[in-house]
Amino acid sequence: MTIKAVFWDIGGVLLTNGWDREQRADVLSRFGLDLTEFTERHKLAVPELELGRMTLDEYLSQTVFHAPRDFTREDFRAAMEAESRPHDDALAIARDLSGRYRTYALNNEGHDLNECRIRTYALHEFLLAFFSSCYLGVMKPNPAIYRLGLNLASLRPEETVMIDDRAQNAEAARSVGMHAVRYENAAQLREELAALGVK
Repeated sequence: MTIKAVFWDIGGVLLTNGWDREQRADVLSRFGLDLTEFTERHKLAVPELELGRMTLDEYLSQTVFHAPRDFTREDFRAAMEAESRPHDDALAIARDLSGRYRTYALNNEGHDLNECRIRTYALHEFLLAFFSSCYLGVMKPNPAIYRLGLNLASLRPEETVMIDDRAQNAEAARSVGMHAVRYENAAQLREELAALGVK
């Protein structure tokens, strides 16, 4: 079966992670916040954020601004957004393939940060749609999110390849019949895609 479409994870593939462990530790350190306390609050709130049932402002109220601070929400949010960086080599591959294949995002992210990253890095210029957890109400590695993406794009699993940096997410994509590549670097990605006939 010929590959017709490529599904891209965003954090860890096209861009750095948006608000993962390293990004959180960096921002918390700069603002002088206790990592242990924050992490306990984050664990309860982040699923709701990434499933689109909590706004970023509501998340920050529960994790950071439950106590008086000597900095503003705007400052903290700007620091969060500044943690995102492009993976230029992967972005170049995605842009190139978008001329020959249907390309989509399939990622876990909260609405506000997702929108910021799409806008900042002009991801809408080469991705046809964003099948993000905050819009679909289900998160990777739940196989349901892959089936939803396939149904919304009107594709059969064997016609697609999912690119993700996490092994569990790639395995979940394979479990519904998609091809999958676990992203490590751009050279490895090109090689594995070529083996699938995606060039």
